[in-house]
Amino acid sequence: MRVNANLFWLLAVFFALAAVGYTVWSILDYSTTDMIEPITAMGVEWVGTIAISLGAIMSLFLAFYITITKRAQGGEIPEDIPTAEIDDGDPEIGHFSPWSWWPMVLAFGLALMFLGLAVGVWIAFIGGPIVLLGIIGWQYEYYRNFFAR
Repeated sequence: MRVNANLFWLLAVFFALAAVGYTVWSILDYSTTDMIEPITAMGVEWVGTIAISLGAIMSLFLAFYITITKRAQGGEIPEDIPTAEIDDGDPEIGHFSPWSWWPMVLAFGLALMFLGLAVGVWIAFIGGPIVLLGIIGWQYEYYRNFFAR
């Protein structure tokens, strides 16, 4: 995590310098190229300046969070130790069903719902029940038939 934190700190500095450079460049460019309307020519191009500045702020948030998390762990995690084995990490990451078809049913229903938002609302009314069917089927697939527990 130390490497990740350092990368985000470096990225935050880069975005901050890029925001300053972009702002200065936009001021200089507007002041020299557009002499037809000199009142509106002097200024900052706000969209790019704000976007790059928000990239710096996001990188600062992530770097701070990763630094605090690393400090709270009290030591190096197995992912940061070059000599660590795969089994050194926490092996329990959940229960997955690779044979399940319900995620595809759910994805199809969600695709229809989003298509309904873009094309026509009536398509979303078809996708809604399919989404509910996919969620219920995925949730209860281990309570019936061959995989019942």
